[in-house]
Formats: sequence, structure tokens, C-alpha cells
Amino acid sequence: MSILVIAEHDNASLKAATLNTVAAAAKINASLTSEIHVLVAGATCSAVASQAAAVAGVAKVLVADAAHYADQTAENLAALIHAYASGYTHVLAPATSNGKNTLPRVAALLDVAQISDIISVLDADTFVRPIYAGNALATVKSADPVKVITVRTTGFDPVAATGGQATIEAMSAGPDLGLSKLLGRELSKSARPELAAAKIIVSGGRGMGSGENYHTVLEPLADKLGAAMGASRAAVDAGFVPNDYQVGQTGKIVAPQLYIAIGISGAIQHLAGMKESKVIVAINKDPDAPIFQVADYGLVADLFQAVPELVAAL
Repeated sequence: MSILVIAEHDNASLKAATLNTVAAAAKINASLTSEIHVLVAGATCSAVASQAAAVAGVAKVLVADAAHYADQTAENLAALIHAYASGYTHVLAPATSNGKNTLPRVAALLDVAQISDIISVLDADTFVRPIYAGNALATVKSADPVKVITVRTTGFDPVAATGGQATIEAMSAGPDLGLSKLLGRELSKSARPELAAAKIIVSGGRGMGSGENYHTVLEPLADKLGAAMGASRAAVDAGFVPNDYQVGQTGKIVAPQLYIAIGISGAIQHLAGMKESKVIVAINKDPDAPIFQVADYGLVADLFQAVPELVAAL
């Protein structure tokens, strides 16, 4: 029996979240003597399969290449995984939008309880996951024959993307269920690093006052640092920036090397998405702002004066 990891990809390249998920699978495998397999389901996705085969620790890459997997709709993908899941002890996927959409369907088809958003592996049956917006940690033990798990990628350091020599094996595609269809996709294009994978993030909150201030004050700092830009939910709800900037419990979960929170008070929902960052810097004029409780470095100052001074110093 082996462990199956569902690859996150765009039919052209393997996403970094897969490397973190393979790391979680390796932790599970430490108490087993099994193999780690990666499932690549897509259309014209041979390049992704080759990248997955090079990932350290992967023994086999299974490829389901069919036109109806091009958009990786959850219904078709869940049916495919369900068809092969009985041969595995664990099925893992990153706790991304795709993983959260697909794996609950797999768990329902298998009639098992999903274990969501794990951040640690104690043994092959026991896992740790955050609850109550990260304010408490739950230790969960499962006796299900197939454990269906989503992985919070910030909880596991990624394995090496190269060095592996996995075999690549074609698998039979399942039927097109025709239950859903992707009509269009609007992608925001930016020269900046992808928010979820960035090593440095500059985030702004309601304290920015307006979308114009957000861009004129924070973009020069992000440019100097080569950083991605994020925001609190309050800034998104106020219309300062699009919702793909949002960091937090209902946004993106990030853990960069450096997180700079500017004009962010530190609501619990925001902290849940960034408090695993290696170094947190907070700039806020309110000395009692909750963000200072998690910050490694805090500056009580007017951001409209402090940030330009910081940019000039850099």
C-alpha cells in the first residue's frame, strides 16, 4: 500500500504547493514502508509529469491525460481519485482552493471522514490541525482504511524539486461526468512574486485609507524588496485592492521569510493567515493594536511618514 499525492498544476508546470504536500507524505511514510505516488490529472500535461518525476521522494507518477481534465473540475477529478483510492492508505492534496474543492468529494465517495488542513504528522494515523482560527490545535487520530487529508502547505518545508527519478505511468481516464463546466477564468497578471509562494510580503490594511494610498505608499517598498503585495480583509472589503490580495483565514495562508504589516490592526482572522511567518514587522499608529502581540519588530508611527522614510533608507 502506498500514499497518493494529488499534484497541483496548470497543465504546464507543477505548483510549489505539491512539494510541501509531498513533504507531509514523507512524514507519514516515516512510520510506514510504502511508496509515495503523485497523480497528475490534466490535458497535455506531460511536462508536469516530468517535473513531478524529478521531485525528491516520489517513486511513481500516475498520469491521467484527457481533455475533460483540462480545467480539473472537482467532480471529474474526485471520481478519478475515488476509482484508484482503494489501493492507497492515504490520499493527500494541498489545502488550496482546488484541494478544498476536490478532496471532500473524494472523502464522501469513500464514506470516510476528511482530515483538513494538517500542520503536523505525529504518526501514520495521527495528525495536528489548527481550529478556532488557529487559536487552538487539535490532535486527530483516524481509523479509516483510507485517510483523506488536505495539507496546510506552510506547515511543511518543501522537498527538493529535483533529484528524484520516479517512473511515469499512464492511467486510464475516467468518464466525463458533465456535472460542471468552466465558462471562463480571469487571472490577475503581475510581475511580482505569487502571494502564496513569496519570500517577502508587504501587506496593507484599513489604515491605508484608500486604494490610491495603498498603491502609492506600499508599491515603492515592495519594489525595493522584490516583495509580493497582500492585504487584510478590511482593505479588500473597502475596495482598496482585489480579493486575490487577501491574507487571512478566508484568504491566502502564507508563511514568508519576512511579512511587513502596515496599517493592519491584527484581527484574529488576519493573524490566522500569516502568524507562521518567520519574521513579522508591524507599523501601526495604535500602540495597543493586536498585531504587535505577534510581531517580531513593531514600530508605533504614522505609516504615511514611516514607510517613505523606510523606502528612502533602503
